[in-house]
Amino acid sequence: MKTVKQVAAITGISVRTLHYYDKIGLLKPTQTTSAGYRLYDGKALGRLQQILFFRELDFPLKEIRSILESPSFNAREALQSHRRMLILERDRLDGLIRLADQTLKGENVMSFEEFDHSRIDDERQKYAEEAKERWGGTDAYRESERRTAVYKQDDWNRVNGEAEQLYRAFAENLSKQPDDPAVQALVRQWQKYITRNFYCCTDEILAGLGQMYAGDPRFTKNIDQNGEGLANFMSRAIAEYCKNKK
Repeated sequence: MKTVKQVAAITGISVRTLHYYDKIGLLKPTQTTSAGYRLYDGKALGRLQQILFFRELDFPLKEIRSILESPSFNAREALQSHRRMLILERDRLDGLIRLADQTLKGENVMSFEEFDHSRIDDERQKYAEEAKERWGGTDAYRESERRTAVYKQDDWNRVNGEAEQLYRAFAENLSKQPDDPAVQALVRQWQKYITRNFYCCTDEILAGLGQMYAGDPRFTKNIDQNGEGLANFMSRAIAEYCKNKK
């Protein structure tokens, strides 16, 4: 655990900013002591790192919070995109350093390409659009944004705890067929869980989520942390559930 002052010291973010992040629900402390001191664990610092990556891309705080709380948000995917942007910025800076070195050596190099930000700006805009398309911009996203905006730490503890329980329940039934009544009951609970906590999860939306669980390796890897083959199993169970609802 680190205090708010320690977090400020290692990140360069002011204590006042961290207090503001807490106030708007963007970064809640892991716990608050009886004396009122905010404490942050490794998970909270990992979330802060994601926030700072998005801030580097000029995302508004409100959008960052909504993206991070989206049920479909994939931290690894986001980090890969952040890395791509950082490499572009590194290459531009390397070019400026080379140009400065050549000039210091007395070489008359009339090059202005190194000062051009357009490629990075284009990539930043493209990534922003991709992020909003993947994690936002839909009615479901806007509803999730509205509902989660008032969530406190206790709310998120409850929501995350419910998800973990359901993942465990699915994993415990991996030996059964996807159309088994017990598995289908879990799919129904999963749909209700999303509707209760984020947005109205229609059968159509649920079917789309199921396809992503098995079709997108990033989702598959994330879900399979709870059990080998779990993402594919949930995908098949959801497909069976939605088929029977038609």
